[in-house]
Amino acid sequence: MTNLAMEKNKNRSALAKRSLQKMINNKLGMIGAIIVVIMSLMSIMAPLLTSFDPGATDMAMINQAPGGGHIFGTDSIGRDLFARLLYGGRISIFIGLVSALSTSFIGTVLGLTAGYFRGKIDSVLVRMSEIIQTVPMIILVMVLVTIIGPGVKNMILVFSFTGWMTVFRIVRNEVLRIREETYIEVNKAFGISDSSIMFGQILPNTLSPIIVATTINVAFFILQETELSFLGLGVPTNISTWGTIINAAKNLTVIEHQWWLWIIPGAVISLFIMSVNFFGDALRDVLDPKN
Repeated sequence: MTNLAMEKNKNRSALAKRSLQKMINNKLGMIGAIIVVIMSLMSIMAPLLTSFDPGATDMAMINQAPGGGHIFGTDSIGRDLFARLLYGGRISIFIGLVSALSTSFIGTVLGLTAGYFRGKIDSVLVRMSEIIQTVPMIILVMVLVTIIGPGVKNMILVFSFTGWMTVFRIVRNEVLRIREETYIEVNKAFGISDSSIMFGQILPNTLSPIIVATTINVAFFILQETELSFLGLGVPTNISTWGTIINAAKNLTVIEHQWWLWIIPGAVISLFIMSVNFFGDALRDVLDPKN
């Protein structure tokens, strides 16, 4: 029994080393991971990187181009753009991360339930997901945000309600396949409870696609927050997020004469989202047992 346990530990160690080597060999994935970590840490350590208050106005420094004391310049009411991007990243990344985790939790629980029990439960949950998906997500999100109002908590609630279907489908399909395996039938024959089988036996075998979907959803929800805040339907404009920063730069005069107010935020948002997607693609390749 000891030798068997040792053999399992060796196999796990070898698999972990192989997965790590595959991740290291994926250059885009590693670059994406490094950029995500650096940008996240910069947002977390914003007070150490800038002395400016993201909401403080300075009428003597209106529309200052990058340089001098303001490395990314200032906006139309004298707020420091660098500080706004750092502090805004905190909220935007927080919204993306919490929304992705909550949708993964909801989708996983519902997917496990639907795939394991099948029958009427499966039919109801599948129809529910299909009904929600018949409406374009951006329109559904806009309607719900308009009804319950803007705000960080409300956006997370809306994203959680509208974004669980992808993980639900992934988990359901995996459960439908795994529940037919011999070891699942053996567990049932020994009288092991359904919840123990679902969460103890089946769930661990579905974690890889869930992790990949969650990672990619972080970027998706950050982009959703940016779109809604740009339209004035997301976070209130007095709160710095990447979306509200872009919202403040949609004036034609700004586009023509204050290029730094939309090019720099756009570049920051694009870089972070692309980096998350590169990292997510690398994770998918690493965790795919076929590779």
